[in-house]
Amino acid sequence: MGKIYDALRKAEAERATGGTATVAAPALERAPAARQAPARSGRLSRWADRVRGLLRSAEPMEGADAINKRRIALLHPNSFVTEQFRTLRARLDSLAAERPVGVLAITSALAGEGKTTAAVNLAIVSAMSVGRKVLLIDSDLRRPKIHDVLGLRPEFGLAEVLTGQVGVDAAVLKVDGTSLEVLPVRRTPSNPSELLASERMRNLVEELRRSYDLVIFDTPPVLALPDAKIVSELTDGMILVVRASETSRDDVDAALDILDRRRILGLVLNGAEVNEKRYGY
Repeated sequence: MGKIYDALRKAEAERATGGTATVAAPALERAPAARQAPARSGRLSRWADRVRGLLRSAEPMEGADAINKRRIALLHPNSFVTEQFRTLRARLDSLAAERPVGVLAITSALAGEGKTTAAVNLAIVSAMSVGRKVLLIDSDLRRPKIHDVLGLRPEFGLAEVLTGQVGVDAAVLKVDGTSLEVLPVRRTPSNPSELLASERMRNLVEELRRSYDLVIFDTPPVLALPDAKIVSELTDGMILVVRASETSRDDVDAALDILDRRRILGLVLNGAEVNEKRYGY
């Protein structure tokens, strides 16, 4: 049993890295004759699929806490953290009195610094404003997360819009209980950077600029991929998320240089320890 489990774990690891994963017969007893191998292989394959299904079904439970943290403004609209996103919204509104801030993107130097959390929660509190029409776009065409965070099950997404398969109206979804609209990612294409840099993408942004009061892009990390830089050229500005005690100064400087510092509206410090009682609310 232990050998079978090890073989399955190895197969899952190889599949995750793009390798060709197979569960070979030596994981069980060797078939006494060649004619028996197909039946044994078929049973092993069905058993392996069943175990893999159980492993996959457990993943949402393991990630539920992380997902809930990313949408805290939706679950706990009066929390201290949500108030910080309202403060961010107010500062952006102040900037909007001096310069256009109708389309902005949120990114980070590296993965795991909280850019999706910032994008989702800023979009939620912005949509709380009376009469404001807000669209959140997942522009991470490689590892999209927003549909999972907000519990959406899209039939179409950004890739289908950019390839002309559907119109934008067919891909946009509304988040239950809010006025927030979302353009998620349904299919991850083989040419994400090229799609984001296409004329269709440029035309789409201009169309959405006319239809919404605020459009927020969640982009991939700056230092890992060219996608954030591509999207930044289509926006009025960028917000860079920095994780306290983790993001290095060199990584921040490198990200700012890539994005063009003149496009940076500000930085969000994520993961800092704050005494909520100090504020009296």
